[in-house]
This record gives sequence, C-alpha cells and structure tokens, in this order.
Amino acid sequence: MAQDKYSAVWVSSSSMSDFVKCPRLYYLRNVYKDPVTRHKINIINPALALGQSVHEVLEALSLIPAEQRFVTSLLVAYDAAWKKVSGKLGGFTHDHEEQSVKERGANMLKRVMEYPGPLKQKAIKIHKDLPNYYLSETENIILCGKIDWLEYLSEDDSVHIIDFKTGRNDESASSLQLPIYLLLVNKLQKRKVKRASYWYLDRDNEPVTVQLPNLETAHEKVLTTARLVKEARLKGEYVCPKGGCFGCRPFEKIINHQAEFVCVGGYNQDLYILNTSGI
Repeated sequence: MAQDKYSAVWVSSSSMSDFVKCPRLYYLRNVYKDPVTRHKINIINPALALGQSVHEVLEALSLIPAEQRFVTSLLVAYDAAWKKVSGKLGGFTHDHEEQSVKERGANMLKRVMEYPGPLKQKAIKIHKDLPNYYLSETENIILCGKIDWLEYLSEDDSVHIIDFKTGRNDESASSLQLPIYLLLVNKLQKRKVKRASYWYLDRDNEPVTVQLPNLETAHEKVLTTARLVKEARLKGEYVCPKGGCFGCRPFEKIINHQAEFVCVGGYNQDLYILNTSGI
C-alpha cells in the first residue's frame, strides 16, 4: 500500500491501551465523532487534570537551560497551569475535592524541587509536535507518541527515557508504553537508548529503572496490536467483550446525553464530565 499519512492508521500508547481494554472504548474515544460538532469526545476527570498540569510544568523544563530550571519555584508555573483545569474544566464538582487534588500535584513538584536528579542534567528534545514514524510502511501504520523526558548521558552519548507518573498505581509489566517509547526514541533521534525509568512522583524521590525490552521484540509486540486495531477499523467492528464495561460505559453516557459538555479541549475534542444523578 502506498504511504499516505492521511489514510494511515495512527496508533499510540493510549489508543492501543484503549483497544486492549475494550474495542468499544477505543472506538468511542479514538474514532467516533459527534454528528453535530464533528469533534471527537473525551471525559475530563480529576486524575487527568492532575496529570495534565504536573506534566505541563515538568516537560516545559526541558526547554530551559539546565542551570536555570529551578531558579524559580515550579509552583509558580503550576498555579498558571492549574487555571486551565480549575472547576468543571478539570472535572471537579466540589471545591474541597479540587483543593485536595491540587495539593497532591503541588507536593509532587515540591519533591522534584528537593530531589531534581536527572532534571538538572542536559535533556534531548525530539523536535516534532507529535513524534511519529511508519511502524509499517507496507501496511500504512504510523506509530506516534510524546516522551516526557530524555536525559542526555554524556559519558557514552546515549539517552535515558523517563516517564512521569502522577497516578498511584504502578505501570503494568504488560503495558505497551515502554516498548512504544523505545521504538520512537530509537527511530527519531540518533543516540542509543541506554536505560528507561518510571518516576512515580507521588512517592519516589528519583526515577525507578525498568528493564528495556529487546528492540525487535518491542517492534513485533507493538505491531501485532497495531494490526488488530487496523483490522477492527477496516471491518468497523468494535464490540465490548462484556457487553458494556468500566471502560466504555462512561463514553456511552456521552452519546446518550447523560453527560455535561464542558468545553472544546486540545486536538478539538469535546470534553465532558459525567452527571452524578442517575449514574
């Protein structure tokens, strides 16, 4: 098949995670468009608001010279970022809930300021708004995704992948996230990937190293799932194996007009919060 980025199937860590959880969830979050607005739909909730705000502050540090990153308190940038998710914009329905979640994020950033570790070192940037490459040219499948942080390791001109975690649960060993990040970083910049880590900001003072997968194994693992996604899209078959599950049910509420529209968010998504009555 000829290469065509407009007709290609684009896959990412989040979209393939959706598909593995529930094909119907994948469809509702990644394919379906509101018939009136022609926008995709998504649900905003406190956990997403927290992650978005903390990530915005930390990822922006890579654009600042290493020696200047912590001259100003990160909480200044955090307060500015939080305004974008305050109230219903972040899925909050009560002030006390919002303040509790905001404080969690502030404590994460205080931890980073006290133990900056690799964030005080030189960082590498992949200069694309959305890093991507052809996972399979013949099958017209494109892999995309953003990496939180790439630490430059000067001792052997290599890189260290760091992924910031704002949730309380550990990343599953079966997750496609690390294989995808490895493939993207290996393809889109010239340096060898030496190691990778998850930084659980709620509890750890430094990133936790995880074992890098074999590059060929990572490619096959990701491509296998990507092919299933493409097959489902070609057939138009997105069936929840449980007839309605924890993943897809909230999105069904949106299309059944049981959710409250909040705003148009990033990537022209219509963002909703779920009504608490009748749910």
